[in-house]
Amino acid sequence: MNKHPFSQSNSKVNPEALRAQLGRRSFLAQGGFNIGAIAASTMLGSETTLADSIKRSLPHFAPKAKRVIFLTQSGGPSQIELFEDKPELAALAGTKLPDSIRQGQRLTGMTKGKPQLILPSLAKVSRHGQSGATVGEWLPHTASIADELCFVKSMVTDQINHAPAMTKFLTGHQLAGRPSFGSWASYGLGSMNRNLPDYIVLISRMKRPSDQPLYDHYWGSGFLPSKHQGVKLRSAKDPVLYLQDPDGFPKSLRREMLSSLGAINRDHHAEMLDPEIQTRIEQYEMAFRMQTSIPELADLSDEPESTFEMYGPDSRRPGSYAANCILARRLAERDVRFIQLFHPDWDHHSRLGAWCVSRCVDTDQPSAALIKDLKQRGLLDDTLVIWGGEFGRSVAGQGKWDDPEAGRDHHPRCFTVWMAGGGIKPGMTHGATDEFSYNVVENPVHVRDLHATALNLMGIDHERFTHRFQGLDFKLTGVESSKVITDLIS
Repeated sequence: MNKHPFSQSNSKVNPEALRAQLGRRSFLAQGGFNIGAIAASTMLGSETTLADSIKRSLPHFAPKAKRVIFLTQSGGPSQIELFEDKPELAALAGTKLPDSIRQGQRLTGMTKGKPQLILPSLAKVSRHGQSGATVGEWLPHTASIADELCFVKSMVTDQINHAPAMTKFLTGHQLAGRPSFGSWASYGLGSMNRNLPDYIVLISRMKRPSDQPLYDHYWGSGFLPSKHQGVKLRSAKDPVLYLQDPDGFPKSLRREMLSSLGAINRDHHAEMLDPEIQTRIEQYEMAFRMQTSIPELADLSDEPESTFEMYGPDSRRPGSYAANCILARRLAERDVRFIQLFHPDWDHHSRLGAWCVSRCVDTDQPSAALIKDLKQRGLLDDTLVIWGGEFGRSVAGQGKWDDPEAGRDHHPRCFTVWMAGGGIKPGMTHGATDEFSYNVVENPVHVRDLHATALNLMGIDHERFTHRFQGLDFKLTGVESSKVITDLIS
């Protein structure tokens, strides 16, 4: 029986057997790879060429917005308390929602089969500014900048539960695996700052543990190269771990090490034709540059006291929504392409009057301060700011409608977002809902239309902006009908 050339029972290694074994292994490994590489290059070549040609043509026309700040309010803020003026609901309190309004629309498992009794707004809603925009009393700072904002009261989505609705809101599809909006922006338009990632994500550190899950695919790159995924900064004093070199490790040595590693990876890429290897090379280099850029970004010691006063009392707490809004402005100053803030816990199935107010306290002053700050620094004109969540809340109360513990269930058929800057018409309200804030009755705007409009403001025709994957041409707005809402564009 022949013994393996590496067997420990062999007192001596047989050189001839070893060479033969290595030769066979090398041939099989390399041969298998070469055959696979030929097939892969044949299949991927046309897709790569097409992707490159599409990217070279961008932007399709002169953009109005160079960058985006997406203030993502996770959980579904209640449009009824925050933006809708429906005074007639007070006289209908506790009555059943008419079937002519309900129209058999889907409910979640939490309220399905239960009486749909009307819960009027718990907040006073009034008109503000020369535009007369309706804003609830829980958002006084937002009300003060009403003339800078464009309120879209007629947003519509297809999904009624959080994860698929937020996935659709951020990626254009309800199933995980598609690139996020920020990843599409990074892929199409690239970087304006070589020392920071194209797409940065900031998540609020709540004062109490959050029960609202935020999944990585919300800022993932899907089938696009992973260099385009969002880079999440930690909600802490040190936003990125391990940026500092170990003691006694000079920067020149780190530079030499990365250069050698890059050469090895480039050789590997030439053999494997794997785009992820190229991503690895670029990300190593980005991490090296971030050793300087991130500490400088996160050091707020150069901000005057007036900045913290403007953004509110929570702005000195690292990881707070207010502190993240200051970082968002600093990132905009540094020309980061896509900046996304996540603030969770807008999911108010109960204690609406307490919990929703708390989220408003968290976000109202910083959001308004960000708009003011961008404007005073000359950045608002070319920065598109979007505020909103994945859906709205139902007019029917969850729990006893007249109990302080009452809340509202999910509602996808109408909700409100606001936008500012970056080519958006200020001081206007678009769309309208019925007297129950249950259905859109004027100028519906689907989530796909919001994406198409935002891309348009960045100089991109959403119909022409595609990426070929597995033989199909994918786009952020999907295959269903979508349109640019030109009425929103200045």
